[in-house]
Amino acid sequence: MLFHQVRDWDDAYANGPNIARGERWPGLWIEPAAAFRKALEAQGRAKLDQPYGDRPRNRFDLFLPEGKPKGLVAYIHGGFWLRLDKSFWSHLAAGPLAHGHAVAMPSYTLCPDIRIGGIVQEIGAAIEKAATLVDGPIRLTGHSAGGHLATRMVTTTSPLCDAARARIANTVSISGIHDLRPMMRTAMNADLKLDEAEALAESPALLCPLEGARVTSWIGGAERAEFRRQNALLANIWTGLGAVTSCVEEPDRHHFDVIDGLADPDHALTRTLLTG
Repeated sequence: MLFHQVRDWDDAYANGPNIARGERWPGLWIEPAAAFRKALEAQGRAKLDQPYGDRPRNRFDLFLPEGKPKGLVAYIHGGFWLRLDKSFWSHLAAGPLAHGHAVAMPSYTLCPDIRIGGIVQEIGAAIEKAATLVDGPIRLTGHSAGGHLATRMVTTTSPLCDAARARIANTVSISGIHDLRPMMRTAMNADLKLDEAEALAESPALLCPLEGARVTSWIGGAERAEFRRQNALLANIWTGLGAVTSCVEEPDRHHFDVIDGLADPDHALTRTLLTG
């Protein structure tokens, strides 16, 4: 009989050290993201640093398609709620933009200057503000910690107002962390400051999805076992709670390049996000 137990929780969630030449990220994203913003600004299709709150990082970039937007995509960045900002990911808007959808990319206050529950509230405010600027259906996506935040928006305790909830057509969590309790076992928790009560209140997999929620859990087949478990976990539990779910493992993709599909209008990740 084969048993399994995680003994090193820090290694279980360590991406860079377990990917060949993993030290290239996040720096590898900086240049294409900056070039994309520059090109969209030159075309008058980028509204950068739009405020949605009072804190310094309460800003989002809004990228507009040619012509009237068909709807709004919100992409929420990762970094374990501790690092990075909206500037690393601008080029990932290319796929949805090519299909006529506007794309909002928010930054948010990082731990330890805020609790994860506070970040959830900030993301709700960012999406609501972006939704006032773009009509039509809303599609949510996010990577890693951003996958947690995206799926948290479509729970029955979502911070979104009823009008925003009613507009959500689809959610795609990419390599998302859907049960926060393992984070309490990592060294990161010195800054995250998660306790049992907050982990239970903010874990999408432990909450009920909104009525009619449509959610895809998407991950790279070469990712850490814990991320693959977290990916399957949400789809499994939410299927039993009435959501429309799908679970995808994209072959030969790791935690950092699994998001690249969003930059390609014809990639299955982009097409999955824009269905529904």
